[in-house]
Amino acid sequence: MKLNKIYFWTIFAAMLSLTLGGCSDLLDQRPQGEWVQGDEGTGGSFQSDVFTLYAKIRGFNVSSGNTALAIHSFRSEDAEKGSTAADGAAHGRMFDDFEYIATNGLIGSYWTANYEIIILANKILDDIAQTEADNGTLSEGDLINRSEAHFFRAFSFFNLVRAFGDIPKIDFRIDNAEEANIAKSPAAEIYALIDEDLDAAEAHLPQSWPPVYTGRLTWGAARSLHARTWMMRNDWNNMYTAAVEVIQSGLYDLNTPYNQIFRETGENSSESIFELQCTATPSQPASNDIGSQFAQVQGVRGAGDWNLGWGWNTPTEHMAEAFEEGDPRKDETLLYFIKTGEDPASIPANQPYGEKPIANASVINKYYNKKAYTNPSLRVTYTKGGYWFNIRIIRYADVILMAAEAANELGRTAEAGEYLEMVRARARGSNASILPKVTTADQAEMREAIRHERRVELGMEFDRFYDLVRWGIAREVLHAAGKTGYQERHALLPLPQNEIDKSNGVLIQNPNY
Repeated sequence: MKLNKIYFWTIFAAMLSLTLGGCSDLLDQRPQGEWVQGDEGTGGSFQSDVFTLYAKIRGFNVSSGNTALAIHSFRSEDAEKGSTAADGAAHGRMFDDFEYIATNGLIGSYWTANYEIIILANKILDDIAQTEADNGTLSEGDLINRSEAHFFRAFSFFNLVRAFGDIPKIDFRIDNAEEANIAKSPAAEIYALIDEDLDAAEAHLPQSWPPVYTGRLTWGAARSLHARTWMMRNDWNNMYTAAVEVIQSGLYDLNTPYNQIFRETGENSSESIFELQCTATPSQPASNDIGSQFAQVQGVRGAGDWNLGWGWNTPTEHMAEAFEEGDPRKDETLLYFIKTGEDPASIPANQPYGEKPIANASVINKYYNKKAYTNPSLRVTYTKGGYWFNIRIIRYADVILMAAEAANELGRTAEAGEYLEMVRARARGSNASILPKVTTADQAEMREAIRHERRVELGMEFDRFYDLVRWGIAREVLHAAGKTGYQERHALLPLPQNEIDKSNGVLIQNPNY
């Protein structure tokens, strides 16, 4: 791990110890009580509050644990719960089989964790607004802190509106828990707020940071997230403009070989636009205070040296079959393994470490997610749990494919083909016999090529299910893959029943639940 990563997160952890306060429930922080300092995360400065937002975004129920993976990944045809049949069986039925239940604990955790971020961001924005009113101006640092708060509020609202549709628009400071008990606003109003937040974030976030602040938000992260939000709305003009601006900025490139992107040596590479920073220390081998459980939740479910994790969020055979012949991205997405007692010769050694993991005989999956595969030497130094493993949220290749899709939908098929080729060329490397350039001038054929490329380039990276939904092909694709429980209503999750019950009739459940 790089020195600057350890240095920054040592500073971060020290500040966080003064600021981090958990919220176990959105509407029931304390029975009949007031929200107090410590619940929202205070530390005497805007920067310390903002750093708390970074920790919360990295949290188990937002980006790094089985909660986020179930909502973002399991529901596609390319991923499944994995592990053993009995482990988390209810979550498998919920997210793999679309037997939605409003009392499912994961959707409740996801709802609450994202609203915690929103509520803290609202507090920061209100505090900064008061400072500006008192002083008549803001320092450059405060302008950046404000932009970060806008970004994180937009990020969490985007999580929630994609998952649930109409949701409460809590865009104001909460001093008493009862103030959060408001009715849902239409999804269009939530997206309008997201647009305002990201416009504000783009206005003052820097294009880059000194190495000590590697991982802090930049203009590119805000602009790229904005493109992603327009992508979810199929707003081709705005999506195209934002994605092309990021490309033309020259801030990022595809020079990192694909087989290095998801290794520890590839952290914060030249195509990293938004990457959640995680680390560990030998003195805290079991601590995830400055790391995450992202690798542990997805690690090989074995024994002894191969007890790397829970074995959740695993690629399906449909994912394996999606790759073109010879596509090297297949071996960088699928982690091959054998079960206890099987012949090691039956699988290839996983590169770059030459390992052949051994999983428990009872696991039901065929592969593990290699994009969460840790360095064996670091497992010895720190812990097998892999708390140091960074989480890649937005990569430059994703932005290029956004530009390709938007260009094609706007009738600029030749331009779309050039963007598509940028991604395929990096994957092809020096092997000219694979992944031929897509040269079609037909818009429909180019559309299918771009959709395919998103699938294989971004395999197991959070957004496949939402791609199927926005393309209007979720039912067709999922049924063909055997996930016949999916119906159109399953594009949106039911609101957590606990939140409905506590609202005393203010919060209305989504239709058909």
